[in-house]
Amino acid sequence: MHFKAILNSEGGTLRTADTGALSEEIREKFAAGGHTVDVVLVQGKELESELDKAVSDEKVEGVLIGGGDGSVSGAAARLMNTGKVLAVLPAGTMNLFARSLQVPLDLSGALDALAVAPVSDVDIATANGRPFVHQYSLGMHAKLVHLREQREFASRLGKIRASAQAAIGAVLNPPRIRVRLEMPGGTEVETRTSSIGITNNLYGEGHIPYTDTPDGGTLGIYITKARSRREMFAFFAMMALGRWKTNDQVEIHQTQSVTMHILSSHRKFRCVIDGELCRLEPKVEVAIHPGALKVLRPALVDKA
Repeated sequence: MHFKAILNSEGGTLRTADTGALSEEIREKFAAGGHTVDVVLVQGKELESELDKAVSDEKVEGVLIGGGDGSVSGAAARLMNTGKVLAVLPAGTMNLFARSLQVPLDLSGALDALAVAPVSDVDIATANGRPFVHQYSLGMHAKLVHLREQREFASRLGKIRASAQAAIGAVLNPPRIRVRLEMPGGTEVETRTSSIGITNNLYGEGHIPYTDTPDGGTLGIYITKARSRREMFAFFAMMALGRWKTNDQVEIHQTQSVTMHILSSHRKFRCVIDGELCRLEPKVEVAIHPGALKVLRPALVDKA
């Protein structure tokens, strides 16, 4: 299979990596796995155009994306329903989609695993037509991202520190937003909450928020019920431990699609799509698309 490897030089790990040595390692290890690969190094602003070139190039059968969850999400959006394969090189801060696919988090180990990994069909979701691989959220998460972007950081650890500081700020002054959710079968939920997350498959238990079943075929809806600061801190503590089913501060729904109506003034709020702060629309239609994304999935090697 012929891959194009696109490395985002502004990704957390790649900012300080020897990208020349990494490029050579990619070529060698993918060659050992029976693949050919062209490697390009880009800045964040160049990523979209390079991805578009890869998708339109008939010789390219797969894209190896090296970067954070935002870079991975952008690549997945372009590769959705194309038949081309996505390989994820975890070079960001959290690497949530890589974790879902059980890609090793160190770059060298990831390349070893990806070079021999089989192709698998996994799910991708859309919000008003925009694809995402992890989560669409509003309320607390959007405020956290906004506060974090106001802080300066130059490394992965710096971003983690800025995120922790922003989280405390969001908890101390949480937003309040009123929404109505409409799901198939006539199910409706109207609530006033500080946070809603709609996820591409349900979160796994016992670890940070990412799914263990990227081909599970269902959206997860997580509505935060916490109101007081004490409840907020309890919610975040349980979330950090990966406890969702036993978390009294969250209400969980499963569905294949949902229409969310923003009953508060939507112009006062923003949403976050796979880590990117975006404009919040008054009506949001979210759906899951089972098997619409082809990926290299090292987890399946152990099952063979």
